[in-house]
Amino acid sequence: MKCPVCGQDCVRSAKDIIAVLPTIFLPCADCSMRALDKRLPPPSLEFSEPCSCGKRFIDEIFVHIYSIMVEDGVLKRTDPLIAAGSPLVHPGFAMDRPPFLPTNSLVLLSPVMTKKTALRLVDEVPEVRGVVKTGAFVPGLAAADLHSVPRVYELLAGCDVRADVFPLATGPLVMYKQQSLVHIEFPRAGYPKIRSVEQHVGKPPVRLFVDACSGVGTLGLTAACLGVPHVVMNDAWYASAFWSAFNLEVNREYLNIRRVRIFEQVEDMAKHPVVREPVKIAETEGDQVIEVYQGDFRELPAILPRGASPVTALDLFDKKDRAATDRIRQDWLDRVGGEIFIP
Repeated sequence: MKCPVCGQDCVRSAKDIIAVLPTIFLPCADCSMRALDKRLPPPSLEFSEPCSCGKRFIDEIFVHIYSIMVEDGVLKRTDPLIAAGSPLVHPGFAMDRPPFLPTNSLVLLSPVMTKKTALRLVDEVPEVRGVVKTGAFVPGLAAADLHSVPRVYELLAGCDVRADVFPLATGPLVMYKQQSLVHIEFPRAGYPKIRSVEQHVGKPPVRLFVDACSGVGTLGLTAACLGVPHVVMNDAWYASAFWSAFNLEVNREYLNIRRVRIFEQVEDMAKHPVVREPVKIAETEGDQVIEVYQGDFRELPAILPRGASPVTALDLFDKKDRAATDRIRQDWLDRVGGEIFIP
């Protein structure tokens, strides 16, 4: 599949990703492992090259990254190894041990990175697929107020598209995203949000499931994979709505559909990054009806079937304001009905 960010073939179908999961981060018999204290500077700037199998232990990769950052003056030699940045592996899933990474499997996040050094890292460190400069904020929409101006991180070099994998009762779900444009939500052990959706979908599954603040579509596509015949996903932020639609295509083989129709390209959506009135971004053809909208979730009642009484997941980013969340929840129940839950 063509990547919408870099135009290369770095995006693969869910079936292809799932096929490599059992061994993708495991070492071969010849791989070496040097575990380091990330709170200290590495003992030297020397690093081992990848094994003949093409993999290298993650700490060794970070010494390689650290050495280039020190050489370029981005870090001081006295800085701890953790200052080199935060790793997001591709594909991501809950792991019980540190990984041995193959080529092109790491997106590096750093608040101090420069363009020059980022280009060097992508060119010289084979595991690095992309480098993102972060800030002290959450990228994309971080509040229900659509009048705020969303901020995003900066992709300095390479490609920051990566996938996370979530286990379902019916099989794994693969979710792609452009990491600089959406908030980071790495799979947690136990996958509590997935389990929450499974519980509320039930057996037999409910007739209509609404993922009101869908992000890249994880909860909505979970419901679809569990057999819900009609799923509506929606997000006001263009990047989230686009990747919800894109992930429909990625997981198409595991859904009861014939075709995914995507009506908007990400370049055009970026011209209108936040939309209030719902705009249909994608829909499916087949026995399951799955729709993706970009818009304010509070405007969704106008497009939902009357009297459908859906199960609605309301995954607001900021759940700490209980009073505001309760008001939003009650307003939805008054206008739509059904059941609503906060995963």
